[in-house]
Amino acid sequence: MGYVQGLKCRECGREYPKDPINICAFCFGPLEVVYRYEEIAKVLSRERITSRPPNMWRYLELLPLDDAPTVGKDVGYTPLVRAENLARSLGVSELYIKNDAVSYPTLSFKDRVVAVAVSKAKEFDFDTIACASTGNLANAVAACAASAGLKSYVFIPADLEQGKIMGTQVFGTNLVGIQGNYDDVNRLCTEVADKHRWAFVNINLRPFYAEGSKTFGYEIVEQLGWRLPQNVVVPMAGGSLITKLKKSFQELTKIGLVEEGRTKMFGAQATGCSPIVTAVKKGTDLFKPVKPDTIAKSLAIGNPADGFYAIQTMTDSGGWGEEVTDDEIVEAMKLLAETEGIFTETAGGVTLGVTKKLIEQGKIPRDESIVVSITGNGLKTQEALLGRLQKHPVIDSRLDSFEALLVEKQSRL
Repeated sequence: MGYVQGLKCRECGREYPKDPINICAFCFGPLEVVYRYEEIAKVLSRERITSRPPNMWRYLELLPLDDAPTVGKDVGYTPLVRAENLARSLGVSELYIKNDAVSYPTLSFKDRVVAVAVSKAKEFDFDTIACASTGNLANAVAACAASAGLKSYVFIPADLEQGKIMGTQVFGTNLVGIQGNYDDVNRLCTEVADKHRWAFVNINLRPFYAEGSKTFGYEIVEQLGWRLPQNVVVPMAGGSLITKLKKSFQELTKIGLVEEGRTKMFGAQATGCSPIVTAVKKGTDLFKPVKPDTIAKSLAIGNPADGFYAIQTMTDSGGWGEEVTDDEIVEAMKLLAETEGIFTETAGGVTLGVTKKLIEQGKIPRDESIVVSITGNGLKTQEALLGRLQKHPVIDSRLDSFEALLVEKQSRL
């Protein structure tokens, strides 16, 4: 039932079979999944998609499986919220929040990519799932492997937020903390992947894994009434998500499900780890790796694997990249919670903080549709808000004490 033609090098164009490999043997370029789009166009329609259950697999023909998915069957189809309160605060007319902070089962968009990767790993007959992670991927791999009855090894920087560490350990995975940042973890995992026949979702299975991100984009288009958004703001760590959103819009156009249009792609990073944004601002397609120093640990990848392609995606679309400080991240987290009742993790604070800057700079027009990508839940990064929220009053259990508190509050208005 699959429609995958094979893998293709992004750089030299050499073609490969659909095997668990991620690097071209000739030029060392990354491999990309290629589909038989003419065949997909004959069988996939808006009506067929909307007749299916509300999950990411309603777009199955555009995903890299040969058989039906075996795990993560309820992942996806998260809300696209028309954020009218936030729109008024920012002074724009049409603003949406694509809210993967409520993703099942681990409250981040990584549930999507892992559902694809683990289903593919089972097709390849792997018995152990593994990953290098800044937190959200660790949660998703541990949960999905547990539900699939597979062994798992998860490698993380040792200083991650406790919410993400506990949210990984609870699933009974083999969790390994590494002294160093994500780039140190990833280097070790590459060596481990060369020695052990394990399914590293973001290494040897990366071409298939990354395709799961496209469902985030498919859902945006469907939930907008089958139209492309004019502006999308995306958080960037390794840079893969922004490139896959672009691919999702192109694919829906290619198979005739939406009219051709232009979506400007904007990338968001934290000031303490902004190699991709820095390159965009300098007008170069080459980024310089950095050592991360930011509260947005889920975006703290100093040497992004897809950085080059993320830069191309932004510049080719007419978009831009911007960064925000730790203080601006926290203020944006609070703004989203106070206006729309959505509690996002620090990565979401980066995305909304950058959105606010881009609007103020005039790079995103105030009268165009804007989609802000919220990719993780604030319950995972509560440390960022410690000491940043107003201290609440404590009174005794008498009515007159409460009435006195009300008088005091009203006197401040």
